[in-house]
Amino acid sequence: MRGHVKVTPSHLRRVALVYVRQSTIAQVRNNTESTARQYALAEEAARLGWAATAVEVIDADLGLSGRSMEGRSGFKEVVGRVCLGEVGAIFGLEVSRLARSSADLSKLLELARLTDTLVVDADGIYDLSDYNDRLLLGLKNTMSEAELHILAGRMDQAKRAAAARGDLRQALPAGYVHDDEGAVVVDPDCEVQAAVADFFAAFVATGSAYGVVRAFVGRRFPRRPHWGPVEWAPLTYDRTLKVLANPTYAGAYAFGRHRSRRAVAPDGSLSTRTMCVPRAEWETLVVDHHPGYITWEEFCLNEARLAANNTNSGARPPREGSALCQGIIHCGGCGRPMNVHYLRGRPFYDCTSRSDALDTPECCSLSAVTVDEPVARCLLAALSGEEVALALAAADEVADRRARSTRAAELAVERARYQAERAERSLVACEPENRLVARTFEARLEARLTEVVEAEAELAAATSAKAPLPPRAELEAAVADIDQLWAAPTTTDRDRKRLLRTLVADVTLLADADPAKLRIGVRWHSGATEEIVAERLTQLCEARRTAPATVELVRHLGPTTENADLAKMLNAAGHVTGTGRAFDTDAVRGLRRSRGIPKVGLLAPGEATVADVSARLGVARSTVIACIDEGLLCARRDATDRYLV
Repeated sequence: MRGHVKVTPSHLRRVALVYVRQSTIAQVRNNTESTARQYALAEEAARLGWAATAVEVIDADLGLSGRSMEGRSGFKEVVGRVCLGEVGAIFGLEVSRLARSSADLSKLLELARLTDTLVVDADGIYDLSDYNDRLLLGLKNTMSEAELHILAGRMDQAKRAAAARGDLRQALPAGYVHDDEGAVVVDPDCEVQAAVADFFAAFVATGSAYGVVRAFVGRRFPRRPHWGPVEWAPLTYDRTLKVLANPTYAGAYAFGRHRSRRAVAPDGSLSTRTMCVPRAEWETLVVDHHPGYITWEEFCLNEARLAANNTNSGARPPREGSALCQGIIHCGGCGRPMNVHYLRGRPFYDCTSRSDALDTPECCSLSAVTVDEPVARCLLAALSGEEVALALAAADEVADRRARSTRAAELAVERARYQAERAERSLVACEPENRLVARTFEARLEARLTEVVEAEAELAAATSAKAPLPPRAELEAAVADIDQLWAAPTTTDRDRKRLLRTLVADVTLLADADPAKLRIGVRWHSGATEEIVAERLTQLCEARRTAPATVELVRHLGPTTENADLAKMLNAAGHVTGTGRAFDTDAVRGLRRSRGIPKVGLLAPGEATVADVSARLGVARSTVIACIDEGLLCARRDATDRYLV
């Protein structure tokens, strides 16, 4: 134990650091007395002998918690300067001001011991080379950390108890506000209500998040920053997904939807990221907690539809291409989904296993017309009066959507005019002589008037740009003939796909024993299945191939008949080439060359070509050649170096 005064000339020759910290901005704003006491420690340092120029105040950590050193530049500066041996003493109102973490404070105290740095608080001066002082500071730090843990635990328990009852106030999305009693109610702003209602109506109509974004092109959508006022901005895809995933719009109270995870980066820094938690792991879910824009059942259906639209799993959303079964067609050989590609504007279905070299013999690539036409006929045959009624309901939905869009534009004009009237009243109430203030009000009024003009222009565009819907009687007559409506030029490929998906869950291609045929499995949403047998489209090379009967006749007569005579015989018998033309000398010569038929005089009596032998025996040509090489067949080579058996 040291018996002399702890502050030595060695300490006074170095700087004295006064560390100032408050845990939150609210404490900085409200607890001014505590902050003033911390700044007053500079006077204590002067009283102990430090010159005024040797006392430095570090207050960069005001408003930051002492739970860890992450983000506390002031604490890091103290540690760095202690390591360099520049510090004679560290002044703090209490040990907890330096750090609430035992690990962080222990590192600082160990460095202070090695560099002979004192620690000074309201209770005294501590020399870290003295074991008793180290023990006392360690106890203080342990008690401070335990105090923080107990307080945080009590607050967390109280918060979770309130959340379990649905009473914990949370930041609300646009479309909701808290009333005077703290209850969650629908925003009384009619424009906000209309925008949110149109949002969910657009998702029902389009069936995808991108469809909602397209529906709001040229319109603004409300958003509310954390506990802030409502702001209006263009609707983005990311914002659309967040709104669709928020159970608040379904009238439900949810707590524990997100969870924070901390990780150590390669450079040693700590990073925090927020992760979404599955609904089964939410801590609290209270359905029918407040009025909703949609029901809880509709919210669950929206989630299922978004999951089905996922490109990596499930049926993909309908696109603009002409492939009718895009997104719901699967290969029956491997079970994987089939992709769509276009060649010269014609759609084709490809098994995705082929690109990964995982295809089976049953995997295929074929023209989309082979599948789409039979599936379309199957769908139209299944449509009944009930589905026709659904089509009429869809027409009503289009009319309602147009009315909602016009109403939203009218509310925007009303809001803009109200803001302009407020700006005008402010300008009128201003004293004309006070030009400094009057100029501000004039600029504000001009901006509001500009907004009125823009809102009125948007309203005019909303009411005049769209063609009027046909009368109800015409719609009923149109949907009565569903085949005509399906083939109508006004029916887009996307509309046909959406109609198909209302009844059909997926389509599977199955191989048939006949290579010229294809089996198509259709699974309906009701659970029923149906199988269609379709004819494969003949490939171009197959369509231009010479008929087998013609080839056999040429193979039989070729070795003894000249090309010109053989052409006459073929034409007289009614045979034609693969392209449908009559035979001539060149056509016969080409057929001989492609099928390996020898010329006249090349074969001795009893001889045959390798092609003839392989055809008669039903084996491959390579097998015949292997037998010749092993001496199992007698053969000779002709002038063209071909085997004659």
